[in-house]
Order: sequence, then C-alpha cells, then structure tokens
Amino acid sequence: MTEPIKLLLADDQALVRGALAALLSLEPDLTVVAEVGRGDEVVAEARRTGPDVALLDVEMPGLDGIAAAAALRAALPACRVLMVTTFGRPGYLRRAMEAGANGFVVKDTPARQLAEAVRRVHAGLRVVDPTLAAETLATGPSPLTERETGVLRAARDGGTVADLAGALHLSEGTVRNHLSAAIGKTGARNRAEAVRIAEQNGWLLGD
Repeated sequence: MTEPIKLLLADDQALVRGALAALLSLEPDLTVVAEVGRGDEVVAEARRTGPDVALLDVEMPGLDGIAAAAALRAALPACRVLMVTTFGRPGYLRRAMEAGANGFVVKDTPARQLAEAVRRVHAGLRVVDPTLAAETLATGPSPLTERETGVLRAARDGGTVADLAGALHLSEGTVRNHLSAAIGKTGARNRAEAVRIAEQNGWLLGD
C-alpha cells in the first residue's frame, strides 16, 4: 500500500481547522501531520513535519496565506499548496497563483471534492474553483498602484484625510490625490465605496 498524502492545515479559526482535519482524515489515503493558526508558522511547521500538500487559508494573522504560500514554495519547493478560503475573491486567486499556489478552492466545497482537489494537486495538477476562475478573467488585475492600494487599506477604518496622512507619513494633498485616483479607477462614487469594491475584488490583502 502506498504512503498516505501528508497534509498541513493552516487556518486561524480553530473550529474550521478542526473540521477540515476531521473530514480529510476520514480519507484512507490522506493524513494530517500538522495544524497551525498563523501564516508565519507555516514554513517552520512544514520543515518539521514534511507535508506533501499544505492547505492554506488566505486571511491569517502574522502572514497572509498568499505570502505564506510564496515563502513555503521558496523554502520547500516539493510541498504543493492548495488555498482553501471563505473569501472567493478574484484578486486573491490571481495573487495566489502568482505566489506559486497549485490550487484554489472555497471552504464550502463538498468534502469529497476537497479530498479530490488535494489528490490532484499532489499529482501535479492545478485545481481552481471554476466560478472564481471565470470571475478572475472578467475582473482582470488590480488597476490600483501600490500607493493607492496602501491609502485605501488605511481608509478601511475610516478617519479623516489628516488622520490618513499622519498614519502614512504623506501630505494631505498626496492622500487626496491617491484617494481621488482610486475612486476613479474603481468606478466608485466615494471613498467608502472604493474601499468596498477593492475589498470585494481582493485588491487590499496585505498589511
């Protein structure tokens, strides 16, 4: 009998992580060898346990799942990466693939399909949620510059232009210019709507 596929699970929600572990462990050819709740714990735990496939959530403390995927691929190229996330946002898929992920599925994927996705990724195939793939093609890459993205991230929590300028170490005029550009590029009517649109498309992931 062949050795089971060894899995590492990374998700900051303990209940979700435990449920995934329980479901996947029911499969005779899969075994969970490690579980972590932070993105910055992924590489060290993978070095310790030697998983064949890492299932990573996108939004985690310490390091987001996409950055963790890139770090894992650099540290352990043989370990394949399957992103498993609640947030099926087009921008996340594009960035995950650029980071070296081998697959991207959403958490409401039926257990059997998730197990099959693990097997396919382990076999060297690419697995992508078809609906999300279509949305990603339709949406295209983020139109925002790095600075505009940073300003919109800072604007997520509200605050005045002066507050944003102080937090970002920019002049108020520069902040206004970046906000105006971001509003125009997202087709929004105001700052709050620009933040919402960018968030929904997965363009604001990061610090």
